Amino acid sequence: MSQTDLLVTSSRERALSLSDAAARRIEAISASEGRPLMLRLAVDGGGCSGFQYRFDLVEAAEPDDLKITNGAATVLVDQVSLPFLRGAVVDFADELAAAEFRVRNPNAKSSCGCGVSFSV
Repeated sequence: MSQTDLLVTSSRERALSLSDAAARRIEAISASEGRPLMLRLAVDGGGCSGFQYRFDLVEAAEPDDLKITNGAATVLVDQVSLPFLRGAVVDFADELAAAEFRVRNPNAKSSCGCGVSFSV
């Protein structure tokens, strides 16, 4: 790996991270589906607070996707969504009321009660 690759990797790793709990869940979903899957995270306009997170499971990355990995798990983020997610952590919570992926986003000034919608 060249020094440039190390700098790019370091910069990208600071951009967004994937918790161990989220990585384990992505790996478990892939295993149950019998094929490797990646979690795509995007930020869309809308929701009750101005922006909302969109999660999808996909088999392939787009050419301009940023790939964040933890073990065998990968999260994909498009270049348009990335500025809204700098410094965020993709996590997974398995609680009595729900099991869901969550984003702990330091850029969000406020969010709605469901945690899917936020404002910057």
